[in-house]
Amino acid sequence: MPLLTLTSDIGNHDYLAGAIKARLLSINPDFRLIDISHNIAPFNYPQASYVCKNAIKNFPDFTYHIIMVNLFDKNQDHLLLAFHNNQYLFCANNGLLTMILEEKPEIVIGIPWPDGKMKNTLQCADIFGNTINQLVNGEAIKNIGQPDIAYIEKNPLRPAIGDDWIDGQIIFIDNFENVIVNITRHEFEELRKGRGFKINFKRDEVIDHISQTYADVQEGEKLALFNSAGYLEIAINKGNAAGLLGLKGFSEKNSQSRQILQNQLFYQTVRINFE
Repeated sequence: MPLLTLTSDIGNHDYLAGAIKARLLSINPDFRLIDISHNIAPFNYPQASYVCKNAIKNFPDFTYHIIMVNLFDKNQDHLLLAFHNNQYLFCANNGLLTMILEEKPEIVIGIPWPDGKMKNTLQCADIFGNTINQLVNGEAIKNIGQPDIAYIEKNPLRPAIGDDWIDGQIIFIDNFENVIVNITRHEFEELRKGRGFKINFKRDEVIDHISQTYADVQEGEKLALFNSAGYLEIAINKGNAAGLLGLKGFSEKNSQSRQILQNQLFYQTVRINFE
C-alpha cells in the first residue's frame, strides 16, 4: 500500500486537514496517510524545511511526501514533483524544495493545473493524489508532467562561521518550548577542534557544556544538547526555555524588513565562542 506523508501550514482549527485526507482516500482507498505536521508557521520556510528534512529521512524508500506550505506564494500554472534519494516530494514552486533537500533534486517535474480548475488547497490535494496514483499504477515519472521544468531555488538558512565562533539562528521551538538552533553536531565539532566553548544568547546567558539528557541538570536549570535530529537544542529542565529566556524563532517574513530584523536578531541568534 502506498505510504503518503502530509505536511502543511493550514493548522487543525478547521475542516481542511481532514478534507485533504478524505480527497486522497477517495482517489485511492489503499493510500496510507501519515501526518508529519499541520502547524508549520505561515511563511516560515526555515521551520518548514527543518521539519520536513528531518522527518523525510526516516521514511522507507519510495514514500510520497505531500508538502502543502505557502502553496499560493506565486501565481503559477504548475506544482512540483521531485524524486531524490529514492523519495518523492510534492510541493509548490516557491523555493522550499531546495531548502529541504539542501541540494539540487535528481529529477523535477512540473505538474500542470488542469484548465478551468480553481486554484485552492483541495484542488491541490487532488492533483497530488492523482499524480501519486499514476506513479503507483506504473506510469513513468517523466511521462506525468513537464520534465526538467525551471524551479525557484532558495538556500537553506546557514549559520555564520568565523575561526573562533559560530552564529546560529533559532529555526524551531517545539511543544515544550525547547529552542532548536541551525547548528549541527558535525558543524559544532568541526569548528570546536577540541577547544572549550561558551554558548551565548540574550543578555548574559551562557552555557559551557553539552548535556546528554535533560536530567543532567537540576530542575529549572538551563542546558544545551544535540537533539535526535543532530541539531543544537537549548532547554530548561521541566521548564519552557523560549518563554523564560525570551528567545524567538527566526521568521523569513520578518527578515524582509531591515528594521524588524535588527529588533528581533537579539532574540533569534545564538553564538558559540570557542576558546
